[in-house]
This record gives sequence, C-alpha cells and structure tokens, in this order.
Amino acid sequence: MKDINYEQIEQVLLTDTKTWLITGVAGFIGSNLLETLLKLNQKVIGLDNFATGYQKNLDEVQSLVSAAQWQNFSFIEGDIRKSDDCHQACVGVDYVLHQAALGSVPRSIADPIATNETNISGFLNMLTAARDAKVLSFTYAASSSTYGDHPALPKVEDAIGKPLSPYAVTKYVNELYAEVFARTYGFESIGLRYFNVFGRRQDPEGAYAAVIPKWTAAMIAGDDVYINGDGETSRDFCYIDNTVQANILAAVTRNPEAKDQVYNVAVGDRTTLNELFKAIKTALADNSIVYNKQPVYREFRVGDVKHSQADISKIKTLLGYNPKFVIKDGIANAMPWYVSFSG
Repeated sequence: MKDINYEQIEQVLLTDTKTWLITGVAGFIGSNLLETLLKLNQKVIGLDNFATGYQKNLDEVQSLVSAAQWQNFSFIEGDIRKSDDCHQACVGVDYVLHQAALGSVPRSIADPIATNETNISGFLNMLTAARDAKVLSFTYAASSSTYGDHPALPKVEDAIGKPLSPYAVTKYVNELYAEVFARTYGFESIGLRYFNVFGRRQDPEGAYAAVIPKWTAAMIAGDDVYINGDGETSRDFCYIDNTVQANILAAVTRNPEAKDQVYNVAVGDRTTLNELFKAIKTALADNSIVYNKQPVYREFRVGDVKHSQADISKIKTLLGYNPKFVIKDGIANAMPWYVSFSG
C-alpha cells in the first residue's frame, strides 16, 4: 500500500505545521533536511555538538530561507551521548529525524570506542527520549554497511552478512535496538539504510571525507586523485535530495505496514570508481574547469566492501519513494556548489 506521493506531501506540509527534531542538524544530511523543512514552513529543533557538523552549514541554510522561516528554527548545542540533552530536545516534538552519528569506516577502525559511544549509546539515548516524549514517529539513519560480507547483489533488506568494521557493527545494533523497542514498548521506528549519499554541503576536507567531494576538491585544485584498488569497486550513489525525500516520507507515513521496518535509500544503480572519476571530470568541464591528470591507484582500503547496489522495491512499495536524481544528474546539480565552495 502506497502513501500519497512526495509532491502531495510537500503541499500538505506547507499548510500543516508540525515540530521536527533533527539530530546532527549542522552536518551534511541534517542541514539539507533543515533547509527543506524550513522551506515547507515547518518548525524545526536542531541538536548538534559540532563534532562533524559546522556552523557554516547552518549559516548557509539561513541565507537560503526567508527570515520568517528561519524564525521557526531553534538550535540546541548538545550531545546525544548525554541523556538530558536528548530529553530536552524531544520536548514538544512530533517527528524525530535522527542523523547524528560518527560516520566513516576508517574512523571506526582507528577509534572504535568513540564510534560506539556516539552510534550506540547516543542512539539508545535518543530512542529512549523519543519514546518518553511520545513523538509521532522516529526515523533514523541506518547504513548499507550493515550488509557486510553478504555477496548477493542487489542488496535486499532481509539478507545481511557479517559486519566488516566497527562502524557497521554500530549501525546494525541500531536496527536491533529499534526492533526491540517496537516489541517491548510498542515504540515503532523506521531505519533508512543510506547508500553513499552525496551532494551540497558534504565536507570535502579531512581524513574521512567521502569520495565525491574529496575527488571534486582535488580536481578543482589540480591535485592527484587516489583510487583504492583497481577502480572497479562499485557503489550505489544517492543524491541528497533523494535522501531528504526518503526521510520525510518515512516520518509522515500513515501506512501501518511501513512502520518498524528498515529500508534501502539509494537509486538501485551501480557506478564503478573509474566511471565516477570520468563523471566528475565531465561535470567540472561543464563548469569550465579542466582536469588533465590520470587517477593514482593504490591498495584497497581495509573494511570496505567490493560492490554495493540496493534493491529499492520495498521503499517504493511501502513509502512511495521515487528517487528523482541518478548519479550524473546529482553530480551536475551539486557541482556549482562544489566549485563555489572551492573559491
């Protein structure tokens, strides 16, 4: 059973104001959710400790919405590892979009304790606070890393393997806790297994930067681009606008079959790193930036999977998800932002 489509939901939200909580609001995905919801005239509470988020992301959102819409935003500088902060943030909230986490497989391998404290203890704090506040819905960022070493493609939600990193362990534990809370307390939630989300406000700097912003920044600067392995590693890259759509659909769904579920959030396609390199190079050329270097190949990265591709039939069927951007469209849409950021 499908809900009404996303465009209809947007129209409803424009005149039906609710209160949303976004954890990790100053981050890449969180700030894009904030921008969309404020433009839909929603009230938003944001929680962030700036561990991986930035004030500049919030400032950019402020520049993109009206003064009246910005007045609907309240910010709490807090930490999901602190139960009191989570309970404070949930007061009066209708919908929770839990995005706060320490991402990155390499980061988790370097510091598994910090990843565990944020992604498991912090998640449990938020889940408990949302339950206690009796929010209408709790939607959380899960991860495609949960599929681990399961070899089948495309990835189907009910078939997972063994985790390949501490990060993957933490995201799987999130799903287990969510399932237990539904069974034990009747508090249902929805998990969204993100597949390589990319787009504007994704940080190109730092040791754990995602591949698309990192390569784009390197090409703009004329620096070398490094590919781990032979470049035939493939991913299901998902543009940020698709991810925002999935979060809002999950939050507002009235389909009882859709609750207490996890969903793949992707496009259902597969792009190799060699193909990605060419796509970014082409998009930069369309923005008058020419990159003439060849990529530098190096060792495959520990903890990574070779191939990843999502089956998105479940989220289409139960939530009415309809991704609008394939990878080339997303890169073309995001490239002006990356070029501007580099300046």
